[in-house]
Amino acid sequence: MKLMFASDIHGSYKYARLVKERYEEEKAERLILLGDLLYHGPRNDLPEEYAPKKVIELLNSLSSQVLCVRGNCEAEVDQMVLDFPVMAEYAILFEKGRLFFLTHGHIYNKENMPKLKRGDVLIHGHTHIQAMESTKEGVIYINPGSVAIPKNGNCHSYMMYEAGVFTIKNIEDKKIVERLSLDEQ
Repeated sequence: MKLMFASDIHGSYKYARLVKERYEEEKAERLILLGDLLYHGPRNDLPEEYAPKKVIELLNSLSSQVLCVRGNCEAEVDQMVLDFPVMAEYAILFEKGRLFFLTHGHIYNKENMPKLKRGDVLIHGHTHIQAMESTKEGVIYINPGSVAIPKNGNCHSYMMYEAGVFTIKNIEDKKIVERLSLDEQ
């Protein structure tokens, strides 16, 4: 299974285009969006090329390939214009005997963990800060960072998963930022 993860597009047409380009170049089987697709939110400045209507059109062109969870900036009106479900608080995948808990991060996160067992993987965005670490409970916590509005000096980023390996990459030049192998955990 080859998956691409992207989070926190926040209405940036420039970075939505890059998400689509990288998704096609990486030849992933599915695009997993971790929320905050269209609106920039009251705590963020407008991202580069803020154009939610164009982002809607671009994301809808990928609708059969998208798995999405709701971010804190999603609302029912967003679901009315997007051709794929965006209102689920979380999604669950099973891979290599592990549960992957996918969420945005505003409800379930490292400080408010869902009920997971040692070796399971919690993946969320929301903070706009990249992370790959093990919690004290033995859960693997991964955050791909933000596509459009990175924070704490992080680059604009996305993440790939293939054959038990997570790789966070710079969305602009595809250079690897961080890598985690589940076999080494």
